[in-house]
Amino acid sequence: MDSGQWHVEKRSTLRNESFLKEYGPVSETGSLSIVVLGASGDLAKKKTFPALFNLYHQGFLNPDEVHIFGYARSKISDQELRDKIHGYLVDEKNASEKAEALSKFLQLIKYVSGPYDSEDGFKRLEKAISEHEISKKTSEGSSRRLFYLALPPSVYPPVCKMIKAWCTNTSDLGGWTRVVVEKPFGKDLESAEQLSSQIGALFDEPQIYRIDHYLGKELVQNMLVLRFANRFFLPLWNRDNIANVQIVFREDFGTEGRGGYFDEYGIIRDIIQNHLLQVLCLVAMEKPVSLKPEHIRDEKVKVLQSVMPIKDEEVVLGQYEGYRDDPTVPNDSNTPTFATTILRIDNERWEGVPFILKAGKAMSSKKADIRIQFKDVPGDIFKCQKQGRNEFVIRLQPSEAMYMKLTVKQPGLEMQTVQSELDLSYKQRYQDVPIPEAYERLILDTIKGDQQHFVRRDELKAAWEIFTPLLHRIGNGEVKSIPYKPGSRGPTEADQLLEKAGYLQTHGYIWIPPTL
Repeated sequence: MDSGQWHVEKRSTLRNESFLKEYGPVSETGSLSIVVLGASGDLAKKKTFPALFNLYHQGFLNPDEVHIFGYARSKISDQELRDKIHGYLVDEKNASEKAEALSKFLQLIKYVSGPYDSEDGFKRLEKAISEHEISKKTSEGSSRRLFYLALPPSVYPPVCKMIKAWCTNTSDLGGWTRVVVEKPFGKDLESAEQLSSQIGALFDEPQIYRIDHYLGKELVQNMLVLRFANRFFLPLWNRDNIANVQIVFREDFGTEGRGGYFDEYGIIRDIIQNHLLQVLCLVAMEKPVSLKPEHIRDEKVKVLQSVMPIKDEEVVLGQYEGYRDDPTVPNDSNTPTFATTILRIDNERWEGVPFILKAGKAMSSKKADIRIQFKDVPGDIFKCQKQGRNEFVIRLQPSEAMYMKLTVKQPGLEMQTVQSELDLSYKQRYQDVPIPEAYERLILDTIKGDQQHFVRRDELKAAWEIFTPLLHRIGNGEVKSIPYKPGSRGPTEADQLLEKAGYLQTHGYIWIPPTL
C-alpha cells in the first residue's frame, strides 16, 4: 500500500466513526462539494463564481446538498472572499430581485488558505469538506467532489497530486471525484503530452474535464442540431456545394496589461488552436452514431487527424502597432496578435475546401462567427454574381444569430436583384428566454458527468499535432508577424490570402441585427 492510499483509507475510517457517532443513519443522496482552486484570482471571481451563483439561483444547485469551497494562497477570511466576489455575481439592474438568493449563496462559501504544493493546506481543505459531508449525513463513497482548477497550468501537477492524496473519495457508492482544468493545456505537443501524462497518472480520463468555454456557447451547441436535424442541409454540406468556410474571432481591444502573459502564448495558442479548432470540428465532423459523448468525440478526433500539415504560404501573422510599448513585452517580440491560417481536410467530404481560421486583437470590431460560403450558381441568367454568393452565417457573439444570405428580387417594377437574408436573431425570437453563459452550462455538465463538450486526451493531442510545427517555426523566427494598425482589419496580406483561397467578399451588404 502506498502512502497516498494509506492516507485515504485512514481518513475514511476516522470519518465513518465520527459520522456514525454524531449523526446516526446516512442520507441516500450524496452531498456535493465544489472546490474552486485559485479562488482569489480573476478567472474565479469573473467567471467561475458567477456561473455557480446563476446555477444556484436557477435551482440547479440544491442548497441542502451543495457547499462551495475556495482555496488559494491568499490569507483571507470567508467573509473577505465573499466581499471580493460579491460585485461580480449580479448586475446593478437586477441586484434587488436577487438579493435574498445572493445572501444565501454567499453563506455556502467557505475559504481555506494554503500553498498548492504542500499537504498542510490540503489536509485543512479535506477536513472542511468532510465536515460538510458529515453535516449532510452523507455516507462514505456517495459524496460528490468537483475540483475546479482556476489556476495556471504550471501548478496543475502538484495540485492534482495533493487532491489525489488527500481530497478524493475513497470508494464508489454513487459518488465521484472530478477535476476541471482550464486552457492553455500546454504550449505545444510535447508540453501538452507531459501534462496529460502527469494528470493521467493520478486520475482516469472520465474524471478529467478539459474545459473550452467556446463549446458551452449557445450557437456552438446548436451546430450538431442544425447539421443533423435539418434535411435541407444534408445534401449541401460538402465540397460539391461549399466554396470555403471561415471561422473568425475579433476583439476591438489589445492585451490591456496582460502583455507579458500573452507574449508567452500568442493568438494561435490563445484562440485558434483551441476555440476555433473546436468549432471547426463541429462544422466538419461526420454524423455520430449517437449523442453519447464518446461517439461525438470520436468523430471530432477523425476530423483533426485528417487535417493536412499547414503550409507557411497559407499563413499570415500580424502584430498591432503599439503592442511592444507594454513594458512586460520584449522589444524584439515576434508574438502574433493576429493570425489567419488555412486548414485543409483530406477526406471525401471536404477535399479542396479551405477552412480559414482568423483571429486578432485590436481589430475594427468585436465579434465571433462561422461563415459558410457556397459556390456560384451555374448559369447566371440574372447577372447577379457580382452581388455576392449565398452564405450561411452563424453569429456566436455578440447578438447571437444565424442568417442565410440570399439573392432576391428587389421590390418594384424593375427586374433587379439584391442581397437580403433569412434571419433568426435570438434576442428577437427568444425574448423571454435567457441565454446561459458558457461556464454555467459546462459546470452543470461536469456535475452531471456529461463529457460531450469537453476535450478528450487524444483530441487534445491531435489538435497540438496540427499547430506545433507552425508554432515552432514562429518561435524560431522563420515566420514573421506583419505590423498592422489598431482598429483595422489586420494586415492587408490576410485579405489577399482569403482572396487567393477563393473567398469572395460581398461589397455593399451589411447585416443589421433586427430591433425588438
